[in-house]
Amino acid sequence: MGKGLFDLEKHFAFYGAYHSNPVNVFIHMLFVWPIFFTSLVLFHFAPPLLHLPFADGGLALDFAFVFALIYALFYVLMEPKAGSLAAALCFLCWLGSSSLAARLGFSLAWKVVLAAQLFCWTWQFIGHGVFEKRAPALLDNLSQAFLMAPFFVLLEALNFFGYEPYPGFHSNVSAKIEAARKEWQANKQKKSS
Repeated sequence: MGKGLFDLEKHFAFYGAYHSNPVNVFIHMLFVWPIFFTSLVLFHFAPPLLHLPFADGGLALDFAFVFALIYALFYVLMEPKAGSLAAALCFLCWLGSSSLAARLGFSLAWKVVLAAQLFCWTWQFIGHGVFEKRAPALLDNLSQAFLMAPFFVLLEALNFFGYEPYPGFHSNVSAKIEAARKEWQANKQKKSS
């Protein structure tokens, strides 16, 4: 229920206005977290920000860690319960991506990441073009779309099991999404006439 940067309703409604078709939402549920994970794989090849004395050949505090930490903190500050689950997923992705990056090495990792990213992004754009019939949120607000996407799909999954961050959240967000979609439709009609 926070305001400003951590206003969950505002962020969820923005992202939800671009993701109201159930097939498109399902496609995003399948492919958003793999995009996050494979991005972390590449980030492990950036020079470490801090060498830990006990991390001999193991985990280093690198750009991948900072990236996962920023996402994790953002989610926890927006909504403590689901945000904590999202934060745990961020750190599991960080650990898994570290292991995969170490096993593959850069010469193979970048190819695997490129293939995975192309596959996942292609499906996301198919979801928008074929099912949603609306451009992705990232074209209107790149940073918000990238930052919110993993949390949005997690909240969608939790909603399927009846989770609501607080009473009235889903009805408030649904009203905001409906208003945003009506505004988009009206603007679209003005441009076409």
